[in-house]
Amino acid sequence: MKLLNKRKRFLKLENLQKTGSFKLRGAMNKILSLSDQEAKNGILAASAGNHAQGVALAASLRGINSKVYMPKHTPLSKVAATSGYGAEIVLSGETYDESYQRAIEEMNQNGSTFVHAFDDEKVIAGQGTIALEMLQQKSQLDVIFVPIGGGGLISGIALGVKAFNPSIKVFGVQASGASATYHKFTDQKMKSSLSVNTLADGILVKEPGINTYPIIKKYIDDIVTVSDEEIAHAIMFMLEREKMLVEGAGAAALAAILYKKIPIDQKKVGCIISGGNVDPIKIQTFKEMSNKAMNLYYAG
Repeated sequence: MKLLNKRKRFLKLENLQKTGSFKLRGAMNKILSLSDQEAKNGILAASAGNHAQGVALAASLRGINSKVYMPKHTPLSKVAATSGYGAEIVLSGETYDESYQRAIEEMNQNGSTFVHAFDDEKVIAGQGTIALEMLQQKSQLDVIFVPIGGGGLISGIALGVKAFNPSIKVFGVQASGASATYHKFTDQKMKSSLSVNTLADGILVKEPGINTYPIIKKYIDDIVTVSDEEIAHAIMFMLEREKMLVEGAGAAALAAILYKKIPIDQKKVGCIISGGNVDPIKIQTFKEMSNKAMNLYYAG
């Protein structure tokens, strides 16, 4: 982990993975566990981009054909990278959930093996290896901040962390424009579950998983939300201070720390930078949104 500004803030840089995000862990664990018959049937997946790359690379390394459904507006960098790792790409639907439905329809038709982006025990276990690595390096962490999309990452980390030391707090972070898990966790009704929108496309998910949410409910200490402007500021912070370009989902947990969503003074804090797959052309937009966030923060 990388120490941030000498203030007991430690960054787990999953953006430095070969595919640019933590998703390779879960996909690799799942695909390596498949039987020969399951592998022979080929792999199907649905993804907003990062899981797609993990599946494509893991399948290629095992010599399995893979096909991935991705939302129409997936960043071109993620589409190109997934194709480069050997997967067939189908752009379909406006969100991950719509792409997922298309993939399930094909699975039902041809019997391919589906590798879920988050709602799978072996995928969750693969993501949990992050927690083991963090605690090997910094066993005295008090708090860990984790971004939440469908919940696979935070479920794996929570299971690993709480098994090692139940006193370590695990906080989830969602984008305010895609906050179904936050609302369910805090017993709030969603104004509308039909529409989600955030620049953090990697966590643009309408609902938590059937398997992940019970883990979240049992083991997560709290969940907070961050605005797109706050996420943009965290992206620019990483670019300007750490010389790293990270994606919206990757910056969400850091945004919660920067904007003090939970009191953590004097705590040893771990933060998951979950991915770095973002189009550089968006930097100017991020900068403008970041300035807006700072103005609102100081005005308030």
